[in-house]
Amino acid sequence: MMKFTPKKLVVLIFLLIVVFVGYFFVSGFNEYQKDGVISVTGLKEPVRVLRDAKNMAYIYAKNSHDAFFAQGFITAQDRLFSMEIVKLLSKGRVSELFGDKALATDKKMRAIGFYRNAQKHAGILSDEERAFCQSYVDGVNTYIETGQDNFPIKLKLAGIVPEKWTIPDSLSVLYYMGWGSSANLQDEIITQMLIEKLGPEKAKALFPVNINPDDSSDNTASPWDVNGDSLNLNIFADTKIKAFLDRSDLEIGSNNWAANAGLSSGDKPIVSNDPHLNATKLPGPWYPIGLFCPDFRAVGVNVPGIPGMVIGRTDYFALGVTNSYGDAQDLYVETVDPKNPDRYLEGEKSIAFKVIDEIIKVKDKEVPEGFREERYKIKLTRRGPVISDNLKDLKTDKLMTLRCSMFEGMANELGLRSVLYSKSTDDLRQSIGKITAIGLNFTYADTKGNIGWQVSGKLPVRSENTGLIPFVVKDSTDNWKGWIKPDEMPQNFNPERGWLGTCNQKTVDTDYPYYYSSHFSPSFRYRRLKQLFNSKDKFSVDDHWDFMRDTKNLMAKKIAPIMASALKQHSDTKKMGEILSSWDYRDDIDQSAPSIFQSVYRNFAILVYKDELGEGLASVMLGNWYYWQESLLAKVLEGEFEYFDDVLTPEKETMEGLFYQAALKTREEFAGTMGENPEEWRWGKIHKLEFVSTIRQKGFGKSLLGGGSHEFGGSGETLYRGYYKFNKPYDAFVTASLRMVADLSDKDKVVAVLPGGTSGRLFNKHRTDQIDSFLNGGKLYWWFSDREIAKHSKHELVLNP
Repeated sequence: MMKFTPKKLVVLIFLLIVVFVGYFFVSGFNEYQKDGVISVTGLKEPVRVLRDAKNMAYIYAKNSHDAFFAQGFITAQDRLFSMEIVKLLSKGRVSELFGDKALATDKKMRAIGFYRNAQKHAGILSDEERAFCQSYVDGVNTYIETGQDNFPIKLKLAGIVPEKWTIPDSLSVLYYMGWGSSANLQDEIITQMLIEKLGPEKAKALFPVNINPDDSSDNTASPWDVNGDSLNLNIFADTKIKAFLDRSDLEIGSNNWAANAGLSSGDKPIVSNDPHLNATKLPGPWYPIGLFCPDFRAVGVNVPGIPGMVIGRTDYFALGVTNSYGDAQDLYVETVDPKNPDRYLEGEKSIAFKVIDEIIKVKDKEVPEGFREERYKIKLTRRGPVISDNLKDLKTDKLMTLRCSMFEGMANELGLRSVLYSKSTDDLRQSIGKITAIGLNFTYADTKGNIGWQVSGKLPVRSENTGLIPFVVKDSTDNWKGWIKPDEMPQNFNPERGWLGTCNQKTVDTDYPYYYSSHFSPSFRYRRLKQLFNSKDKFSVDDHWDFMRDTKNLMAKKIAPIMASALKQHSDTKKMGEILSSWDYRDDIDQSAPSIFQSVYRNFAILVYKDELGEGLASVMLGNWYYWQESLLAKVLEGEFEYFDDVLTPEKETMEGLFYQAALKTREEFAGTMGENPEEWRWGKIHKLEFVSTIRQKGFGKSLLGGGSHEFGGSGETLYRGYYKFNKPYDAFVTASLRMVADLSDKDKVVAVLPGGTSGRLFNKHRTDQIDSFLNGGKLYWWFSDREIAKHSKHELVLNP
């Protein structure tokens, strides 16, 4: 029986009050106006807002200014709480809500400088681009000014008093999202740790292996070279640098593809997209909306706080995105001037650090005002902010700085506005080329039958070093020699095979003239997509929808037979081996083989690496799935690898022996939770997707405010993505944050579903009303034609100037 401590009783009483208020007084605390007329300042003409049964808004405006203004207003009605949270996060202000436990996050965000650079970027926007952003921001602020009586109850529970939005606020959110698309920084930190632990030559055996399945000349040989310039920085002990290993909510994946008319059951191309994010926090990261004015017609999604549309369709095209993982971040090893710690050296040249004094407001119940001020100094070199501790902690005259191309490649256009205005493939391609703040694989198709793929973002041309290890600064020479031009960024247009797609895999060929990245997803999902497109001649919307729910694990298909053979040699693991031998390699919830495979392989990886690396470093490296999965697969297929031997024992261990040891650990792990019989170790019992509220993500009461815990199929290796954290198995953490199939031959609708809903308001039914469809494969729709929008309309609101 649970023992109720005073603290738990307080929490229980609080939650009961919240539930009572939410369910019985929801109209007074949690609803807002969806019908009738609201008079607002800032519009030029009246705007009609229709909402369908799932609460999705369709905005009809007579000009683009009013369309973007209404987008800001309506988005704030539904998502003001999440907008405020991500704004505070990107500005480094969450300590105002959560106190000392968020202080490290705030320092990290301020050091990176999302808001600092957003302010700079706002100052160089063109008049048209500034007007675009300002229209949206004015709409948000109009709701903040006029909607206090029906603010989301979560704002009050969290103690947030919304402040007026600015253009830099929206840009800082955009930069924050862009940060997650440039994940090579983790690889650099891990690589430096490996070099310090093992030395350059031995560490090379563990470097990432990236394969482009469409490039016949690509192979599994690791291409990375290491020079002798990397210095021992004791990087593992540096708490500031280790903080950059945590990407938490920005762990991003995704699938997208486009098939031309020749492969489609209709007479037009089809575009599909399921962007993978942490979708466990209700209502999910995307906000769907329809925008209709004389300049464009569009339905799709964007991140609340950012105007425009990044995924969806217009009269002329459909588009979807995945993370491109172009390497836009570099670490630099800098030397402090031994004569003056306020300066750093570039060869013999001594330069003063630029110093920014920050004041962080920290929630603190111990002080009368309820907040205290924490002073924080950020030091910058010409390359970027110092992210490591100083001399006394590193015990060296070296420190590390961070350089990020999105802060140097600022343009006077964001690209998001011109995407909406594009009326041809040429227009769209130029618009994608203008998007410098975030690196994405845009896959698209138009109504004329063209299909294409193009990478956005701004990537440097490096003179030396691949970007896999920190660059040692020796003089004033810049290793970034320029920028890859938009028309030289990876792309493809109307391929002969009739389809193209990306699953975060390596997309550049071996003859691509520039270093692009070291960080890509293993090729399993993309290889499975190729298999599916080779399965028949034409594909319907239903086929594309099924692709996104495909659970076939091609990594397991290669490894499981080898694993099974090893396990069947021993009486205490024979049954596990037999289950693996009869498996169809689908990670389905009703099968036990996925549980066996995932657990044994995870334990196997730990056994392979922890003796040489130590438990701490092994945990860090294995926590970055993309760093090691493809390389370890190659060694398993070879059957030989120096790391298979445990250096701590006199015997020489083999791969087969490690699989057996790993299986024994799995038996011990599962026996206590699922019993002794391996046939009862169903994947759905341990692999769950739990939807939680942002105000109660852990501990007692989270189920009252969340959306429940659900058995979930798939894995990190399947198109039906159910990625779990290596060091926190086995709950799904990253999965589809949206599923969309846009058939350009269908003028009425787009098939789409969210993992939560349209509304972010606590206890609002539209916060969770898409969960069942998301889990069971049900189809919902974004309506596109005026006829269907009117037919399915449940509410009509007029915003009057």
